[in-house]
Amino acid sequence: MPRCSKRTRSSAPAADLVPGTTTLEDHHHHKRSRNSSSRRHSKTEDTSFSPKKCLTWFKEYTTVSEPDVLGPEGMEKFCEDLHVDPENVVMLVIAYKMGAKQMGFFTQEEWIKGLTELQCDSVVKLQNKLEYLRCLLNDPYIFKAVYRYSYDFARDKDQRSLDTSTARALLGVLLPRWPLRPQLTEFLSRERRYRVVNRDQWCNILEFSRTVDAQLTTYDADGAWPVMLDEFVEWLRAERAGGATMLAS
Repeated sequence: MPRCSKRTRSSAPAADLVPGTTTLEDHHHHKRSRNSSSRRHSKTEDTSFSPKKCLTWFKEYTTVSEPDVLGPEGMEKFCEDLHVDPENVVMLVIAYKMGAKQMGFFTQEEWIKGLTELQCDSVVKLQNKLEYLRCLLNDPYIFKAVYRYSYDFARDKDQRSLDTSTARALLGVLLPRWPLRPQLTEFLSRERRYRVVNRDQWCNILEFSRTVDAQLTTYDADGAWPVMLDEFVEWLRAERAGGATMLAS
């Protein structure tokens, strides 16, 4: 309660106040209450999600001819606004959250679905979620789901398999720190008979990266690996043996 006795020394007692008037202390109290209420209301508006605002944001990246699809040019601007490289893995996580079906495109339905789940209706809000989205990949189950999702997302829709060049690029995004990734991508670029990577091969590359060490000591020749990975191991061992022979001579 306000300590009125220390504020003024009035000759008139408090009881002599004209009915309906307030003291200066009461005035400040009500002013503070209104300001506090205003701040709380403003904060609620800033953190609340607006589907209308989200849709308006989507339209910033579409064209008059295709108002319901965010295409490659819109995607480039979207990445620029987020200050994120298009090849950054977090863009793949965003696409995964949206359930996007084709690389380089977001439909209006996909956009609303994903960003409603993330409660983001502006660039700033999504920027504030980027670290959270990156951290999702630390969960091995979510990472596996994103990895498998990327196969259909990046695959040409008129093909059943993923072309090798796209597979190599995706591995660079998803498994940048895997010690054997550079050797596998080199193997795939050299072996012309592997023009595409099928779904089984793609899924097994992830399991291979998790279970086989860089020295191949944990590789089991009798395991159920696809022939492509068996041939990769043979090729890599031959390359290493050849390099060791050259050094010895």
